[in-house]
Formats: sequence, structure tokens, C-alpha cells
Amino acid sequence: MQIQINTDNHIKGHEVLVAQLRSGMESALSRISDHITRLEVHLSDENGDKPGSNDKRCMMEARLEGRKPIAVTDQAATLEQAVDGATNKLISMIESILGRQHDHRSHQPKLEQKFPEAQ
Repeated sequence: MQIQINTDNHIKGHEVLVAQLRSGMESALSRISDHITRLEVHLSDENGDKPGSNDKRCMMEARLEGRKPIAVTDQAATLEQAVDGATNKLISMIESILGRQHDHRSHQPKLEQKFPEAQ
């Protein structure tokens, strides 16, 4: 799983922040990382240098094997809260997609039942 992290020019400490985020995301997504080929994270401060509540935004776009990309967004008072919120939404969405995929496969009739081999 490739992780790309982008920040706007209002986010400070880019290198340290990126290293911490990458490590945290690899850990949080470890159960489902085999299904994710690429994860893009976009962090921004919606109000720039002005103070404000819930002005930190985290948007994540995950590319799953053989599927269209999916995206989630979360806004919070701090970057940590926004990243945690978006990560939880992403995990939930991916588990739902993978669960539906698994359920769909388990409910399909087996080919042997539908087309028995000629004897």
C-alpha cells in the first residue's frame, strides 16, 4: 500500500507530520491494507491563519484493487481529530465494501450445482 500525504501551506511541520501520519495509518489500516493499492491523504486548514472551530480538514482517497477509488472527509478542531475521524470512516467504508463482496460470493450458487458434470 502506497501512502501519499499532501498538506496545504497552512500546515506546519510537514516532514515530521508526514512520518507520524504514515506510521499511524499503516497501523490503523493493517487489517485491510492488502486490499488498498494506494492511499492519498489531503490535509488543510480551512481558515488559514485565522482561528476557528472545526477548521482542520482531512480528505482520504483509497484505491482498492479492481474497484473505483473511494473518498471520505472529516473536519475537526485539530488535525489529529480530523485524521482519526477520516480514518475511521474509511475503515468502515472499506469493511462494508469487502463484506458485501464476501457476502455476494458466498450466496452465489456453485457451478457444480447449476451445471453438473456429464457422467
